[in-house]
Parts: sequence; structure tokens; C-alpha cells
Amino acid sequence: MEFKDYYAVLGVARDASADEIKKAYRKLARKYHPDVSTEPDAAARMSEVNEAYAVLSDAEKRAAYDRLAQAHRAGQRFTPPPDWDAGFEFHGAPEGMDAEGFSDFFSELFGHMARARHARRGGAGAGGAPGRRGEDHHAKVVLDLAQAWQGGTHTISLQVPELDAQGHLALRTRTLEVRIPAGVREGQLIRLAGQGGPGDPPGDLYLEVHIRPDARYRLDGKTLIMELPVAPWEAALGAVVPVTLPDGSTLKVRVPAHSQNGQTLTVRGKGLPAREPGDLELQLRVILPSAYDPRARALYEQMAAQLTDFDARKVAAAEAQRRG
Repeated sequence: MEFKDYYAVLGVARDASADEIKKAYRKLARKYHPDVSTEPDAAARMSEVNEAYAVLSDAEKRAAYDRLAQAHRAGQRFTPPPDWDAGFEFHGAPEGMDAEGFSDFFSELFGHMARARHARRGGAGAGGAPGRRGEDHHAKVVLDLAQAWQGGTHTISLQVPELDAQGHLALRTRTLEVRIPAGVREGQLIRLAGQGGPGDPPGDLYLEVHIRPDARYRLDGKTLIMELPVAPWEAALGAVVPVTLPDGSTLKVRVPAHSQNGQTLTVRGKGLPAREPGDLELQLRVILPSAYDPRARALYEQMAAQLTDFDARKVAAAEAQRRG
């Protein structure tokens, strides 16, 4: 997929005001609208113009797009970075957005973003009409696994896109103290009552939680998956070894004798905390002492001399056959 430069499509500067964007769109619409245009590629060009205008005329989508555009140029091979739209506060509750008729680029960026509702509940004025509930807002927030695991109160800053008096895009920072429940999961919504759009009563703000990838751990729902390095004698003879969980606490786990590299141990109820906690899956990785260590080399040589009937390939083949 190629990156699209919506500003180039409309022929406007990146700091263009809302009026300048609207004027450029109207000019191009008169030129390319299939009902009046004689251009051979009018339909395709009009689709591009409509798509660009759908993004740049919307302060929220434009702000998120601008963040991406800082590091990409038109025609460049492009895959959206994970959580590229995190940290922005958008109008509307989390739900799908209709991207039909637009390009794959638009669908990839905005197809899963919440629909921006321009018609604010509450009528004229920022405060809305009496008796009209305020509009719900939503934002995507990214937490470290330790934050999701432990929960607690965290300071979260959101960027609120809006237009200034001259119609230029501006970002206002909103800071909230948010109580994160322990064991919050990927994609879970945290509802902040009354923190959405103004009204009577105010709307709610929904925070959609995403968990930042961790080099040591992986989550599958509530199941915590991690690699557990063990020494050869711990795997062969059995041992009790320490396992460090995301919150820094240590769990003692028994590795059964005759364990093999790649084997999975499951510890029930020690995964992501919850009313019904998940499980902990430990994937054993046998770490061999380096033969550069003369002590280890002597032992390897002794094993090679005394275990002449051991054939690792045959043992592995027999195990594979037993597994079917």
C-alpha cells in the first residue's frame, strides 16, 4: 500500500485553514464531478478528492493523519504503525466507520476508527440545549503491560483536535487522572462518566485500552505467555526456579524432571489478574553452558565419551512419531 498525500490531492498547504480546504474542494468538484466533467478520469479523480476532503475537513481525522504525514511521503510503501491514532480524543462512541467507496489506504487508517459525529447532541452552543445529553467521546490509550497488570491511578494526556478562530487546526491537551482496573485487557473500554461532550447531562468518555508489546511477555486474552530459560540439569533432573511476573513479583515454579526444550508448563490462575484470572504459560528454553568454559568443555567431552549410544536425531524422531 502506498501513502497518500491528501494535501497534494487538494492542492493546499499543510497549514491551510478550513475555508481554504473547502474552497479547494469545491473548485476540484466543479472540475471532476462526473455529471459535468469532460475529463477522461473524472470519476477516479473525484473519488480521490472526496477522500482527501473527508480527512482534511475533519479536525480529528486531520490531526491523526498529520502525525503520520510527518514521517511519510506520497507514493512511499506504507503500513500503519501500531496504535498510530492513540492519544487523540474523538467525538462519538467506539464503533466502526463506513469507508466504502474510498481507497484501501483510507480504510486501513479510518475503517476501524470510531465514527466522528459532527452533529453534536445538544444543539447550538458548546454547552448544548437543556435536557439534551452530551455526546460520548472516545480515545485510544496505550499502557505498558505492568500498568495493565497492576492497575492503579495513572495520569493520561489526550490531544483534542479543534479549529482556532482563523480556522486552522490546533491541538489542545487534556489531562485526566484515570483509575485503571488491575488486569485490564487489550481492547477493553474504560468508561469515564460525564467526561465526554457538554450537555445535560454531559456525555461519557470511553478509553479503549491497548497494551504495548513487551519483549519478555505476550498476552493471549488473559493468558500470559513467556519464555523460561533453564539449565540442562534443571530440565533433566527437575528443579524449582524463580519466574518474574510483569509487576516485578517472583513466583516459584517447579520444572518437572525429564523436561525438554520447547516444552510448555501451565500454571493455573497466574496469568492476567481478573475476577477469573488467566493462566501462565511457560515455554522452556534449555540454555547450554558455553564450551569456551573449560569446565563445561570437560563435561561435554566426558558425556561424549560415555554416552556413545545417545543419538539426538533418533530421539527427536521417536518423539515426533509419538506425537503423531
